[in-house]
Amino acid sequence: MLEVRGLRKEFQPLSGPPVIAIGDVSFRVEARRFVSIVGPSGCGKSTLLQCVAGLMRPTAGTVLLEGQEVTGPPEGLILLFQEYNKSLMAWRSVLANVRFGLENRRGMTASERDDEARHYIDLVGLGGFERHYPWELSGGMQQRVAIARALACKPRVLLMDEPFGSLDALTRFDLEDTLLRLWASLGSTILFVTHDIEEAVYLSDRVYVLSRRPSRMLADTAIELPRPRNQLTSREDPRFIKLRHQTFEMISKEMTQA
Repeated sequence: MLEVRGLRKEFQPLSGPPVIAIGDVSFRVEARRFVSIVGPSGCGKSTLLQCVAGLMRPTAGTVLLEGQEVTGPPEGLILLFQEYNKSLMAWRSVLANVRFGLENRRGMTASERDDEARHYIDLVGLGGFERHYPWELSGGMQQRVAIARALACKPRVLLMDEPFGSLDALTRFDLEDTLLRLWASLGSTILFVTHDIEEAVYLSDRVYVLSRRPSRMLADTAIELPRPRNQLTSREDPRFIKLRHQTFEMISKEMTQA
């Protein structure tokens, strides 16, 4: 579904030498898989997602979506930003926010758009809040709105940039399970960036580990834990603990190197 080949990204500041954010990164994401990327803070994870989404041109390398080179934001791919509260339109209700991605879809009446939006609002557990505005909702509820709006567009690939990082632990666990349920039922392909190693192991089929900047691929780890996952039993599984330990040790070593 998605392939990144030899991606490199440099930034040129107003003064001084170029800053190399991403050194040389290659990986693949198979269709309908849940893949996470972790690495030290500042290693270029968000930059990588923006290159994959076509919002930023890489200095070198190629991004392919279903075999076609990504040179701009491609149809069928959606990036869900970390700052969800800034991506929602404060002047639109929950229903109008979720309906936004459907408003340019041809062949749908206004009533059909509303019905489709309500369907995804129900899927994320916000039925009854259609007329509320984002500022009337908790952080976790706002993130559900952002997820519903993204899924309503029926993306083939959903990119998620630390979407639960600013939420409290219980809300994050609840949204992780909601996301897994939706992913399983809708058959989307998800590329998920997180700084939380446990979250990556819990959610994913595969975890890619990046080095410190300029980033390169340190590890490609298959997560062979049974599904459906459970916040208690999955995290207590010896295989989960081993994977968490190995990944943490790898990243910790990177962070302490000179």
